[in-house]
Amino acid sequence: MARRTEGQTVTDTTSSAPSPAAMARRSEAGRATTSAQVTGAKSLVLSLECVGAEVVFGIPGGAILPAYDPLMDSTKVRHILVRHEQGAGHAAEGYASATGKVGVCMATSGPGATNLVTAIADAHMDSVPMVAITGQVASSSIGTDAFQEADIRGITMPITKHNYLVTDAAEIPRVIAEAFHIASTGRPGPVLVDISKDALQATTTFEWPPQVSLPGYHPVTRPHAKQIREAVRLMAESRQPVLYVGGGVIRAGAHAELRRLAELTGIPVVTTLMARGAFPDGHPLHLGMPGMHGSVAAVTGLQRSDLLITIGARFDDRVTGQLSSFAPGAKVIHADIDPAEISKNRVADVPIVGDAKAILGELIAAIEAGEGEAAAVIPDRYRDWAAATTRWSQEYPVGYTSHGEGALMPQQVIERIGQIAGPEAVYAAGVGQHQMWAAQFIGYERPNSWLNSGGAGTMGYSVPAAMGAKVGEPDRVVWAIDGDGCFQMTNQELATCVINDIPIKVAVINNSSLGMVRQWQSLFYNERYSNTDLHTSVGSRIPDFVKLADAYGCVGLRCERPEDLDATIEQAMAINDRPVVIDFVVERDAMVWPMVPAGVSNDAIQIARDEAPQWDREESEAIEQSTDADHDGQ
Repeated sequence: MARRTEGQTVTDTTSSAPSPAAMARRSEAGRATTSAQVTGAKSLVLSLECVGAEVVFGIPGGAILPAYDPLMDSTKVRHILVRHEQGAGHAAEGYASATGKVGVCMATSGPGATNLVTAIADAHMDSVPMVAITGQVASSSIGTDAFQEADIRGITMPITKHNYLVTDAAEIPRVIAEAFHIASTGRPGPVLVDISKDALQATTTFEWPPQVSLPGYHPVTRPHAKQIREAVRLMAESRQPVLYVGGGVIRAGAHAELRRLAELTGIPVVTTLMARGAFPDGHPLHLGMPGMHGSVAAVTGLQRSDLLITIGARFDDRVTGQLSSFAPGAKVIHADIDPAEISKNRVADVPIVGDAKAILGELIAAIEAGEGEAAAVIPDRYRDWAAATTRWSQEYPVGYTSHGEGALMPQQVIERIGQIAGPEAVYAAGVGQHQMWAAQFIGYERPNSWLNSGGAGTMGYSVPAAMGAKVGEPDRVVWAIDGDGCFQMTNQELATCVINDIPIKVAVINNSSLGMVRQWQSLFYNERYSNTDLHTSVGSRIPDFVKLADAYGCVGLRCERPEDLDATIEQAMAINDRPVVIDFVVERDAMVWPMVPAGVSNDAIQIARDEAPQWDREESEAIEQSTDADHDGQ
């Protein structure tokens, strides 16, 4: 049962907080219905209206069914009936990631709720603001193994920012207000609200809470002035700094401040998989994406750096490689809204807790003031370093080699989609080789244009996430870049798209296999391709993606030759009244390069099979000798 607590009123101060005007509208909506006698289900719908929810993705069922009756009458909340609850969760994620608003999904008890678990875990890993509402069996039946009962609160406790079980209809408005506040403030994340069927059916007095009161929940948003001064001091002492930028910058809406800081100081920037678009790809200070499949310039820049200015990133293993050898000569400034992330993997010399937008703003103000050590933080200081990193970008650009005349290369397909659709489009990727190629070969010039499952690596994310993004951003072109394996996990949401007029475009990168698994089998398992052949391209075509698209009411296209590539993409771009699915039959043995094998030092980066930058090896040895000498001196 949700329990009312008394204490200090929480004021929403993060960049994702509702505007004063929005809060006024919500308060007015609440006053208009205060003291009305309604069912708990009606109270739930009124509460969603009061928090400004625009769309709910879901599927009805027994326990949640009472909520669907008043939802039918709402003129403010649109419900989209999906074909699988996992699709509802990913659609809510896509909506949230594209718009910056809280995504909402809904399911019934038992299997309906458990089908949301993957999407909830995905949102938790990637800090996506989402509220999942589930029906629960009647409160008198909880714990009796009743029909379609599952302890969804217990199941999701490790993968939610907070969750509730509501058995009293009077608690619904307060809980919904708190859930949206928690999901969108501090470090964003998913919140689960489980409501018993009898609470939805009971009669109650609707009262919208004038304030959100959460004792113990006080996200720190403003950085400590002393830590800002210490950060500037380290920046003034460094010669080879790198701005190591994570997805927290996008969640905080801090891209403008990031660009200002980079241009003010001349410090090179790397953007993680979750931060693509936080800093323009076309900017001369951008080194690209770091990590297992990052650019040589980004990986080497981090390794050679003497200072990591880490903003909204968490030193994920896919970025650091072997942690003990990651950026061995660098001191660390680590700024994050979540204090639990700071020094979790790499000890910070200067920890800064706060909102990324506020932290970057304070750093900019300190440097622009030009007092004391801040006067040394000027572009001229890092000119040689920036020139070296630019040279690495020029010498080792991300590229690919054709496997022969007539071969349609997957990198070429994705690159041309990005060039034809442009930086204003939204791109939602599945997980695997196509995800990495989409991160590498599409130019991201603005935030909220790249959606993917970064932390959890969830196959099946792309199509429903693209659907949610298109609902939230109907005037933007939305491409789902998917693999033939991922696509078969959630392609049923094409029916949802057709029925609800959501004209996404789906590029199926069809190499007839689980591509990334096959790549690992090629490199590490002596080319023993155990259970990775999907039989989806030439020959069996099980299924035939063009026929599948047609069966769902979409436009189905196929492209197998390089000479047809541009015309096929342009044909898809011209169709805006239905979803389009393109079966790109591509070279099967294309691999993602560069690559740092799992668990080894980033210094072991390869630009092709058994091929590493030779100068990189020499610099690695110099770094190791320098580090050893430092250790001996200690």
